[in-house]
Amino acid sequence: MLGGTEFVGRAVTEAALARGWDVTVFHRGRHAPPPGVTELLGDRTAEDGLAALTGPGPATGTVDEPGGGYTWDLVVDTWSGAPSAVRDAARLLAGRAARYAYVSSRSVYDYPAPAGLPEEGPLVAGASPDAGGDVSYPLAKRGGELAALDAFGDRALLARAGLILGPWENIGRLPWWLLRIARGGPVLAPGTPDLKLQYIDARDLADWLLDAARSGLHGPYNLVSRPGHATMGQLLESCVRVTGSDAELRWTPAEKILAAGVEPWSDLPVWLPPGELYDTMHCGDVSKAYAAGLRCRPVEETVADTWKWLEELGGQAPQRPDRPAVGLAPGVEAGLLADPA
Repeated sequence: MLGGTEFVGRAVTEAALARGWDVTVFHRGRHAPPPGVTELLGDRTAEDGLAALTGPGPATGTVDEPGGGYTWDLVVDTWSGAPSAVRDAARLLAGRAARYAYVSSRSVYDYPAPAGLPEEGPLVAGASPDAGGDVSYPLAKRGGELAALDAFGDRALLARAGLILGPWENIGRLPWWLLRIARGGPVLAPGTPDLKLQYIDARDLADWLLDAARSGLHGPYNLVSRPGHATMGQLLESCVRVTGSDAELRWTPAEKILAAGVEPWSDLPVWLPPGELYDTMHCGDVSKAYAAGLRCRPVEETVADTWKWLEELGGQAPQRPDRPAVGLAPGVEAGLLADPA
């Protein structure tokens, strides 16, 4: 596992350990990995930063492949920065690992992505596996895909995730809603409660990824729930229930919210009003992943487990330093709630 201590990487590591697998975690040492892993330290962005991966390793590979005897059966990579880091790791590990699973993103599709777009849809142009430095998120993820494919070919699995929620989230979307609703009182609820959502719990992503890699699946898969797996109303009402607060959801028309300069997705996490961006994020075709065994747990379970995790942390959610904090400013919310128009 490249990473393995936060959010999706943590979920994959925990899922593999729960199966009794031998897990090696390669990371920078900023966060403690789960107990029971073999730990290798290094920084893939530094010169010779991958050196720890070139040793003999734990010798756990058991894959029947031409020239088998791999050190690892599977590498899982969630990198979202410069694609050159994926390129370097994939090239180094191509002869040491049987398969490479790269957690990509549905952002690799050319925008706007129409509702129902499958894996064969048009992709962003200009992505390069050799790109370093500051690269936009869609280009970084597509460049990472190309790097994995270049090194591993049909041994590479590309999991194009959409919105990811669940315990260990370090982006702040569901944690913001939970903590805001836990404070109680009137809560600005955006749009209408029947708005359909498409997302995936990080643990469901992890389980599917490990099953798919073990089955030898390769190539791209849109990895997210079916559209409408939950609604905005179900999500927020679940937050009210699990926090036990006296919060009152006040559903507010999208037009009023947008007229106030409030930004969907960033100021009001998860929520997007109907339109191009909504179709891109919440209406993707996921029939291929479901046919390959994807199962998504109820939204109530995702919300409850995320709240339990937050409580264990004392109500302070972790935040990735390379991502801006999300959430609506209290003064802006109060102004919208007080405005009867």
